[in-house]
Amino acid sequence: MQHEFTIQVAPEIAADPDKLKAQVSRKNGIPLNEIRYVQILKRSIDARQKAIKVNLKIKVYVQEDFVDQALELPEYPDVSEASEVVIIGAGPAGLFAALRCVELGYKPIVLERGKDVRNRRRDLKAINRDHIVNQDSNYCFGEGGAGTYSDGKLYTRSKKRGDVNRILQLLVGFGATDQILVEAHPHIGTNKLPAIIAAIREKIIAHGGEIHFETRVTDFSIKNSEITGVTLQNGDTIEANKVILATGHSARDIFELLHKKNIEIEAKPFALGVRVEHSQQLIDQIQYKCEVRGPYLPPSPYSIVKQVKGRGMYSFCMCPGGVIAPCATSPGEVVTNGWSPSKRDQPTSNSGIVVELRLEDFKEFSEYGPLSGMYFQKKIEQQAWHLAGETQRVPAQRLVDLTQGKTSLDLPETSYKPGLTSVDMNEVFPKFIHSTLQEGFKAFDKSMRGYLTNEAVVHAPESRTSSPVRIPRDRYTLEHTQIKGLYPCGEGAGYAGGIISAAIDGEKCAEACIVTKT
Repeated sequence: MQHEFTIQVAPEIAADPDKLKAQVSRKNGIPLNEIRYVQILKRSIDARQKAIKVNLKIKVYVQEDFVDQALELPEYPDVSEASEVVIIGAGPAGLFAALRCVELGYKPIVLERGKDVRNRRRDLKAINRDHIVNQDSNYCFGEGGAGTYSDGKLYTRSKKRGDVNRILQLLVGFGATDQILVEAHPHIGTNKLPAIIAAIREKIIAHGGEIHFETRVTDFSIKNSEITGVTLQNGDTIEANKVILATGHSARDIFELLHKKNIEIEAKPFALGVRVEHSQQLIDQIQYKCEVRGPYLPPSPYSIVKQVKGRGMYSFCMCPGGVIAPCATSPGEVVTNGWSPSKRDQPTSNSGIVVELRLEDFKEFSEYGPLSGMYFQKKIEQQAWHLAGETQRVPAQRLVDLTQGKTSLDLPETSYKPGLTSVDMNEVFPKFIHSTLQEGFKAFDKSMRGYLTNEAVVHAPESRTSSPVRIPRDRYTLEHTQIKGLYPCGEGAGYAGGIISAAIDGEKCAEACIVTKT
């Protein structure tokens, strides 16, 4: 017999199966000798009170043995001779679109401008060590997209968009830990994701799909408002009447191409700011209200949202036990992002702290029309590069110094490998962003006492939170509103915000594409 319960227990009980079984027996009046197994279905931490608790949803097996059933992947057919769907981009949206095409009996042809996960590492090393940016292979471009080498957080609020659990189960089937099905804020880790991404690629190819790396799309062929093919950087063309465009939020050349060809795109609001690094020990002390984090608690995250002078300022992509990385996608710019390994065992934590932007904030760049937000974003990244001595060193400032408008006389070493350059952030950002950050950090400290410390270091900019452009599509067919057969998809099109939502959108676009083919 099986029973499901919700229960709140101390962290040391949640971590010990025998202690948990005894607690379940006492709380629910079930004889201990009749409980064969307690399966944890969902787990979250409640740190609101001094005595930290773990919330569990559990399934209790009473006088019945638990049988662990491994998750199985769908039955993928051989699609080597099937109808083709061209997919531009091998990030989460593109890869999951390709998987779904194979599952439904269609052949995906994936065109990825960057390199596979193994060869991509050399270019990441080059940007960290030598300050060399490869515009086709970096933290944002390449197999698996930005998520592969920037953390692998799987938490999403987009549950209305599709089946989150299906995507998580597929990731487990391709090698992720099954704990991502349990944790309230699931996370894979940068050190684990490359093997999972490679397994997805191998599955697609094994069943007849194609994935072409170092294959940048430079043009679209359009006739009578229908897509007929794509042109590659080497001059080759591929005929296609169904194209899923999943190029990510940093593919500025694609946005430029669409605009040049008078294919409708729209400027959209996004957010931009800085990435702040604290010691993980300090964040644990604040969040867990303790001197030293206990052995049964994970490194603590945080999430803060404030209104400052009517403008939102909030934490974004918080990385406990993580590091800050250089994420420029072109020479002549500086961009930051953060990631954590699977164990989240680095001594520092970091988070993007970003300010809400509105369309009227981009009026200086109105001559660029729907690309105005992109050029606003680009100007700040280029200014950061100039301030950093035209290197990948990052403009930086101690946190209290930022709030007081002081240039830091010295800077401690941080996890950002290319190095730091001391600046006053008012040289990086427009006045309205700078003043919002100054006041917002003071407000943050009221919610997290001790957060505002000069031992914390601000790195700028955190500018790639989401796409500054939306590529409009029909809400039912998911085709572009103007071009038949073109399916804008994922973060770059403005319809997703992370690995899971992008994967869901990739599946939806594949399904929509196939429905219209049949």
